[in-house]
Amino acid sequence: MAKVMKGLLNIEGRVIILTGGYGHLGTGMAKGLLAHGANVIVAGRNITKFEEKFSSFEKKVTFEYCDISSSQSLKELFAKVYSRFSRIDVVVNNAHFIKGRVIEEITDDDWATTMEGVLGSVYKSIREVTPYLKALKAGKIINISSMYGVVSPNFSLYEGENCQKYTNPPHYGAAKAALIQLTKYYAVLLGSYNIQVNCISPGPFPKPEIQQNQEFIKRLQQFNPLGKIGKPEDLVGPLILLASQGSDFITGQNIIVDGGWTIW
Repeated sequence: MAKVMKGLLNIEGRVIILTGGYGHLGTGMAKGLLAHGANVIVAGRNITKFEEKFSSFEKKVTFEYCDISSSQSLKELFAKVYSRFSRIDVVVNNAHFIKGRVIEEITDDDWATTMEGVLGSVYKSIREVTPYLKALKAGKIINISSMYGVVSPNFSLYEGENCQKYTNPPHYGAAKAALIQLTKYYAVLLGSYNIQVNCISPGPFPKPEIQQNQEFIKRLQQFNPLGKIGKPEDLVGPLILLASQGSDFITGQNIIVDGGWTIW
């Protein structure tokens, strides 16, 4: 029993596919997984960006091309990884794409594209990887949602010309909320196959270019109970938990990593 307990959070050698693993949050998550010995496959469309972020990592991280909007591309991704490792342990659905940010100007096409980019792409990923996980009778699916899938933005934080452009649009929040429900649905559907499906919802994790706006960052910090913004490495702990044996009895949950933002 002691030996089992000691290895509960051990992810060494686990085969983990991370979509969008060279973005702002993805890079931090990927490096955290690598630091704990996982085999990380960063799936995306831009190998140059991957090489810029991971050139110093010689082993255990590889790039595989994947366009998350394409079912065929996702199908090929999972087939390649399974062929190489003879298993897939964890899939982290982190990548997304959106269209239309100015609230009053969002078109029907913007709405449909964002729903596909945030929600539909994750559905396709789950659908295409499920046969492999069912065959193994084990696996972890981790979806990355957002605090804005749980609460509405506080629009007072975005007042003024210098901050208004950072407002999260309604179709993004709606799609992220639906992603949390999709997580619950598949947790129930796949539970009998020993597959756990969970969600992580990051809070205020502004990109480096947004952090240059000290006025806006100060607003975020003052509103948040912990008085600070998130760093990508703050997601590593929950991610390791959900990728490890430690979460074998956790499924259908949304872990909110927000410094207390959604308490209000």
